Amino acid sequence: MRRGPLPSARPWLAAALMLGMLAFGAPASWAVEPDEMLDDPALEDRARDISAGLRCVVCQNESIDESNAEMARDMRILVRDRLLAGDSNADVKQYLVDRYGDFVLLKPPFKPSTWLLWFSPVLILAGGGAAAWAFYRRRDAEAPAAPAPLSDEEQTRLRALLTEAEGAAGTDRADPGGRA
Repeated sequence: MRRGPLPSARPWLAAALMLGMLAFGAPASWAVEPDEMLDDPALEDRARDISAGLRCVVCQNESIDESNAEMARDMRILVRDRLLAGDSNADVKQYLVDRYGDFVLLKPPFKPSTWLLWFSPVLILAGGGAAAWAFYRRRDAEAPAAPAPLSDEEQTRLRALLTEAEGAAGTDRADPGGRA
């Protein structure tokens, strides 16, 4: 009795395993190049903490640590330069917010200028719900009315047609054996 995958399936299994590791197990630091890293581990940890919360202004849905964009690289270097200059984590973030706006933060602050960012998912869902409600309400209002009952003349004509159809069907019917 043979156990395990077929020999021809082993390369595919290995490739699938590697893709899975890349897709689900890849650390967020892969975009950070070795030449960008600081020699001091404490400063590098601070740089990673800061850059994990900063949005790449090119990719817009990745932190600058995850992005391979040239702009993200420039922003990572800027963060490290500011830390080397002695800025606190808050000072570095504020410097980037002053330069790029609240949009650069992956978690923007809750203030009037960012309310649209915070409430847009709820507004979109509410708008979709209102559109669906209006669609179904209009569809129910436009539902066809029940047909009017047949007049006496129409009922008589219908009976005649049915009787004629039954008579024609009776004469066309053959014996189950195929004999007439």
